[in-house]
Amino acid sequence: MVKIYTTNWCPSCVAAKRLLQEESIEFEEINIEENEISRQALQDISGKYTVPQIFINNKCIGGYDHLLLLHQNKELKDLINEK
Repeated sequence: MVKIYTTNWCPSCVAAKRLLQEESIEFEEINIEENEISRQALQDISGKYTVPQIFINNKCIGGYDHLLLLHQNKELKDLINEK
């Protein structure tokens, strides 16, 4: 299960969602603006206040750069498939 915290204006959020879609990876998007989640609340959830914040199997992996690195190292799908 992939969950991604985003905003409407964030280019890294768009890139992260595009990568997930291109890899046919289903994800739940939580837009912090539309859901009125403060940056402080996001930091409480993920440890960071920036977006995107990406969770795989309830573990925060970080932002787009971390997602891209997992993808480039061919570790992304393995991580998603872990139980």
